Amino acid sequence: MRIAFASDDENETTRAVLDALTAADHTVIRPPDGESWPDLGRFVGRAVVEGRADYGVVMCWTGTGTAIAANKIPGVRAATAWDPWIARGARLWNDANVLAMSLKRLAPDLAVEVLEAFLATTAPDPDEAAAIAALENL
Repeated sequence: MRIAFASDDENETTRAVLDALTAADHTVIRPPDGESWPDLGRFVGRAVVEGRADYGVVMCWTGTGTAIAANKIPGVRAATAWDPWIARGARLWNDANVLAMSLKRLAPDLAVEVLEAFLATTAPDPDEAAAIAALENL
């Protein structure tokens, strides 16, 4: 799988997420160094909607700013998740294609669990198809 990944800082949590992506043999697409969180969210969002990545992962201090930035790209459905159940639900019930996480509030092992739950949920719940399609008309 091709994953666009960007973070506005680096710490144990971001390294754990990158290590997990690499260990799972995903191709990781990264932006140039030194970009601001709005640029990082835009980079990941565009990579997903342009088909260069299957999914995106953005990380910033809260996860909120990069999610907002990614969601500015038409076709992106970025969801901020802080536990595996939320990440799985974002894929199932909202067809989220970008995962946003806090690099300050998630422990490395929990961030990896959130990532794995998001990526393991490969298709949205068919019962949510109409609601997900309605998002395109908002």
